[in-house]
Amino acid sequence: MKPAPGRLRRRTVGPLAAAVLAGLLLSGCGGQDAAKSAAPAGQEAQGGAPAAAGAPPTGKAPAAGSKGGASPGTDTGAGAGAGGGQAEQALARSAPQKISIPSLNLSSTLETLRQNPDGTMQTPKDPALAGWYEPGPTPGSQGPAVIAGHVTWNGASAVFEKLKTMKGGDTIKVTRQDGKTVTFTVDKVEEYPKAEFPTLEVYKNIDHAGLRLVTCGGNFDPKKHYYDSNVVVYARMTGAA
Repeated sequence: MKPAPGRLRRRTVGPLAAAVLAGLLLSGCGGQDAAKSAAPAGQEAQGGAPAAAGAPPTGKAPAAGSKGGASPGTDTGAGAGAGGGQAEQALARSAPQKISIPSLNLSSTLETLRQNPDGTMQTPKDPALAGWYEPGPTPGSQGPAVIAGHVTWNGASAVFEKLKTMKGGDTIKVTRQDGKTVTFTVDKVEEYPKAEFPTLEVYKNIDHAGLRLVTCGGNFDPKKHYYDSNVVVYARMTGAA
């Protein structure tokens, strides 16, 4: 996928349109063969992650203003999930700069991912780095912020290789441009066949600050350079300092 020419203008889309766009979010998950450029989530040789690494389904990403995609309703479940912990009041928008996951001994600065001309989400260019989907919410602001990363790259481990091993109750920390470090607590970790990616559950409007980490998973087809599933970590903000 080629980077979109310039910054996209923010726009609001209706629930149905947002859901359709979200369904196309990420197509390239695995890892990229040196001679090929990043492609849709799920294909290692043409893009290896949710943005160049391992991420959501093949589809278009939700546009800005839709809070990361919409569903017919709003998730008001701001209470404790499987991971426990009460959601904190959402913060103003501020771009994220770094993500750290103590349980995985992972720390990564964040690339900024926008939309390609065809509406799909860009994937990280560096397999060692995760990327934040800029048209959506920022981590800590209301809505489901999305951070994607590759699972493998040219057969080697990438930033989100161990994402599927996370468990409810694990913590995620995101440092923002405004100097605040936001803590998220994992509610659940799910794996879905790409053809059954739960667009609405991942991108629907929510009344609190949520976070979705996305990469590829499942079985890898070396001939097609393709992972057949996506791993999604669902978390909610439980602290800010």
